[in-house]
Amino acid sequence: MKILNVVGARPNLMKIAPLVEEMGRYPEIQQTLLHTGQHYDDQMSQVFFDQLGIPQPDIYLGVGSGSHAEQTARVMVAFEKVLQDDRPDVVVVVGDVNSTMACAITASKLWVPLAHVEAGLRSFDRRMPEEINRLVTDALADLLFTTSRDADENLRREGISPERIFFIGNVMIDTLMKHRERARGLGTPGRLGLQLGHYALLTLHRPSNVDDPSVFSDILDALTEIQRDLPILFPIHPRTAQCLQQFGFSDRLGTAPNLHLVEPLGYLEFLDLMMHALLVLTDSGGIQEETTILGVPCLTLRENTERPVTISEGTNILVGADPARIVAETRRILAGGSGAGRVPELWDGHAAGRIVAILRERSCQCASYT
Repeated sequence: MKILNVVGARPNLMKIAPLVEEMGRYPEIQQTLLHTGQHYDDQMSQVFFDQLGIPQPDIYLGVGSGSHAEQTARVMVAFEKVLQDDRPDVVVVVGDVNSTMACAITASKLWVPLAHVEAGLRSFDRRMPEEINRLVTDALADLLFTTSRDADENLRREGISPERIFFIGNVMIDTLMKHRERARGLGTPGRLGLQLGHYALLTLHRPSNVDDPSVFSDILDALTEIQRDLPILFPIHPRTAQCLQQFGFSDRLGTAPNLHLVEPLGYLEFLDLMMHALLVLTDSGGIQEETTILGVPCLTLRENTERPVTISEGTNILVGADPARIVAETRRILAGGSGAGRVPELWDGHAAGRIVAILRERSCQCASYT
């Protein structure tokens, strides 16, 4: 069985790592790891390969940065050649980045069976590029592996045959559970001058938040207020740092001495910081899931989420970009007003095993091709 696993950006790596490890247990599986190069520097990619024990990619496309159209086109052109040469039995894509959609389209047009890990997530906001990527990939996939029951419902509502949908849990949680104790022993908060349980951790990178100077300014207003009560550690994404300079906001950091900017961190260091934070502020999808497992309050700086289970069962609260809402929810948490949440169904560290079992059972004879 020849399986071609595709990654393109940092969020993909936490999802592919347990699959690569699980596939490696079976001699009959010949797996190839392909990296499109959508994230291509050490801070945004290589350090994750090293820390998660992922082997170096067998194939590296090196597509680099560019507009959504440019990136997608480069991936499709390069990936088509790989499929024509290698002709795998199945292509496995994860998540919702541009590489995911580009490889899905290419595989589908060449009649190569396609499996999508983390299928069915919907924000119902088509202004998000990731939403378009999710919709297209799921429409083309032959096997759709979901993280939650609501994702199953989304797919059925869109006309996907139930025979192609498999609720298997969350592979990102497989990775978190495997590395949690290792991360806990790093002492990252102390090395950064932070007291355990007495700081906030911030990530901010979505175009809707950082590309619009008005929205970005509002969020900075809220952060400036919060840091008066609680130190904030901010591992800053390269695009966010660029926008900070472009809009002339760097000088505002001088009025926020407890807002500490640092370079992007490795997976283990960030996990260590996340599990010891009083709260997390983010616009990332995956962090909403990780904080749910860790029981850490999460304020999501968006008006919607494709992961509603993190709200209904977890620790996540949507606050948007309104400074008053952000500050009010933070102060409520500081006053002890946050609940612990509970672990969603099948988020138990064994999702990769379920996926590989289904792939082996099917012998890659996906429904559309039998």
